[in-house]
Amino acid sequence: MNTNEFLDQLKHEDIVTAIREAEGRTSGEIRVFVTRKTVNDPVSVAQGEFVRMGMEKTRERNGVLIFVAPRTNKFAVIGDAGVHEKCGEAFWKELTATMSGHFRETDFTRGLIHGIKKAGDLLAQHFPRRPDDVNELPDEVEHD
Repeated sequence: MNTNEFLDQLKHEDIVTAIREAEGRTSGEIRVFVTRKTVNDPVSVAQGEFVRMGMEKTRERNGVLIFVAPRTNKFAVIGDAGVHEKCGEAFWKELTATMSGHFRETDFTRGLIHGIKKAGDLLAQHFPRRPDDVNELPDEVEHD
């Protein structure tokens, strides 16, 4: 799928609202990034974007990135060191399997919102919001 078509199909306001709602319960940060590039290994490319976006600089190392490469029909969901310490591989597999189902049905917004909510649930469980929490990273859908 062409990246512009993918971006045009997304309901950006709904996605940003889901991010803000999820982050309202946690000190964690959730980002969505859509690349125009052809990607063979979405995890390694996502890791590079994670660093480029400054996501490893959160106070508790609790950022989660949902990375989508529509041109090659691939995506990855990755978390920072603090997140990996708290969740297991089963969490990531369940999350990506459900998102894949939505994506196969071309319901991209719903797939992203599902991923955001599940990541938010995990983050809220292990990194509850504290009174001094601030939004450390933008909530907008980013793309190259």
